[in-house]
Amino acid sequence: MNKNGLLIAAGCASLLAVLTHVAVILGGPDWYRFFGAGEQMAQMAEQGSSYPALVTLVISAVLGAWGAYAFSAAGLIRHLPLLRTAMCLISFVYLFRGLYGLVVWAVDDYKFFEQVMERPVFMLVSSLICLAIGGLYSFGLFRQWPYLERR
Repeated sequence: MNKNGLLIAAGCASLLAVLTHVAVILGGPDWYRFFGAGEQMAQMAEQGSSYPALVTLVISAVLGAWGAYAFSAAGLIRHLPLLRTAMCLISFVYLFRGLYGLVVWAVDDYKFFEQVMERPVFMLVSSLICLAIGGLYSFGLFRQWPYLERR
């Protein structure tokens, strides 16, 4: 199988997102605020609730699995189950999150999106990052598709 640099970069980007989420847990309430988790999550972390950490760990686990799927599709690790399907869904989620965020950011009336628009610059930057990662997954998958025969 051909090694695919786009998918390797996609997997690395997902793993960087895992590290960022773990850093948010370790960084505490101010990090939850800075990285756009919302004031409610930050306040729960301040009060010692385990809920923000659990949610963030679940997100980290999902992103870690997505990284593993990218590495599998790139040929770095063994062929994971439902590889084509998972890679299509992962690409879709990253692209959807990026496009959704840009639409939310571009809406003139922020009242409807008040909770997610507490930090409009964060929404713009995180959306562009998601679009870039989604592009790596999508274009990498397109290039690798012939090598990902169903097993």
